[in-house]
Amino acid sequence: MKKLISYLKIPKNIRRIAAILAILVITACYYFFQKTQGRISVDNSLVSAPLINIAPSAAGKLMELDATEGHNVKTGDVLAVVGTETIRAQNDGLVVSAANQVGGNVSPASPLIQMIRTQDLRLTGTIDENKGLNQIKVGQTISFTVDALPGKTFWGYVDEIAPMAKQAQLAFSISSERPTQQFQIFARFDSNSSPQIKNGMSAKMTVFTNTQ
Repeated sequence: MKKLISYLKIPKNIRRIAAILAILVITACYYFFQKTQGRISVDNSLVSAPLINIAPSAAGKLMELDATEGHNVKTGDVLAVVGTETIRAQNDGLVVSAANQVGGNVSPASPLIQMIRTQDLRLTGTIDENKGLNQIKVGQTISFTVDALPGKTFWGYVDEIAPMAKQAQLAFSISSERPTQQFQIFARFDSNSSPQIKNGMSAKMTVFTNTQ
């Protein structure tokens, strides 16, 4: 009763302001809940593509190197000449590294050139097993931003979920706390319509778990 009397003694304008603030807080909480419902953030993400390693079939002297880093090549283009062997591109791709050792000896054991197929670019994200991994499924829609391209949002879909942890623990600690494992999530996007996205760019991914 005393609390009610004390409340009634508060000026009406203060009570009105307090009520408005309470409504704003409730509205903000509801909006935040709706905004985050069905979304899982994978902040540690990277744009990458499988490497294609190119080496001579036999050891020999590097006579000529026609491929350079950042060079787009077409199927059949000459990449290098080692001894009497002419190495040609087996498919279209982007050269990401080339050993500039003209005049030196090279062997099949070490890649002379590394390429990627830009159409194979995809997003690789790493997530803790307890941060919503069990809600992520192949086929779900994802959005992502790239650090090098601020203000732009791109879209894709979950393509693959790693079947095992990124770094499996081979030994258990005597601590009572179990280590948190990390898994990789792979997502596809249309690299042809987004040529500004480059191999190796850092990104942040959001998975929409209610879209499958």
